[in-house]
Amino acid sequence: MKAVRTGVVGVGYLGKYHAEKYSELEGSELIGIVDTDQNAAQEISKRLKVPAFGSYKELFDKVDAVSIVVPTELHHRIAKDFLSKGIDVLVEKPMTTSLLEADDLIETAKSNNCILQVGHLERFNAAVLALNDVLKQPLFIESHRLAPFKDRGTDVDVILDIMIHDIDIILNIVGSPVKSIHAVGVPVVSSEKNDIANVRLEFESGCVANLTASRISAKEMRKIRIFQRDAYLSIDYAAQQVEIYGKMDSEDHDTPQITYDQIEIQQGDSLKEEIRSFLGSVQSRNLPKVPGEAGKNALKVALEIVEQIETKKTSLKL
Repeated sequence: MKAVRTGVVGVGYLGKYHAEKYSELEGSELIGIVDTDQNAAQEISKRLKVPAFGSYKELFDKVDAVSIVVPTELHHRIAKDFLSKGIDVLVEKPMTTSLLEADDLIETAKSNNCILQVGHLERFNAAVLALNDVLKQPLFIESHRLAPFKDRGTDVDVILDIMIHDIDIILNIVGSPVKSIHAVGVPVVSSEKNDIANVRLEFESGCVANLTASRISAKEMRKIRIFQRDAYLSIDYAAQQVEIYGKMDSEDHDTPQITYDQIEIQQGDSLKEEIRSFLGSVQSRNLPKVPGEAGKNALKVALEIVEQIETKKTSLKL
């Protein structure tokens, strides 16, 4: 099958890795990269031996598919321009700054028969993929995503920066509408944007999820625990590890015994798998694993969380 002509708009902290994966993957021909930072663009251009362009519009007649890895406020305009030209798009999360923009991208993609995939990376984590055979009906979920402070990503709230990963995962595995949200968040280092947040989501199915996110932690943690009848699953995203604690009934004991098992997982490169999946959708024209609608659903919950936190802050100031 003919290689997909690919490009990357934005080769900063994350975008440079997108460019690397496109340059390595079979089925991809990396045509060019774009960045307003000429030094960054030239560094990647030289290392990957690929042209660097001054404007993303220079890619229009050169590529079939593109990754958009720029600040969130630019996602809508740039993604829409590519989709309007019939070019398939992988846009980083959060997909847009508003639901109206998200709807517009989804409609533009449909109107132009384009693939629109949203970059929810954890969907492609080997540990998450391993849950398919052991996940039943979640009753309670607890997630912690903690990271040291970095300058990147501070254009958005911690909810839209890192918690949205867990929001997407939880929405996907619960598969039920959110009934209520209870949230609290505070800025610590940032002047206005929340750096720490805790959220309780209650679903129509009866499942409850507690999410904690912080971008000012002394060390990193990316873990989630999923409780279901007679067992709970402990997932470490970073280690790509799944542990299962279950109930074992035994006639030899008066009380039920707890069993322990660890799923054997072949370690993987989540970003490479995400881009490989995107290229597969581009070639097959099949719906991507994380379509625009999924990105919008995660964004909707994230924005409602942010709104609730800001409303509480305003009432306290009064």
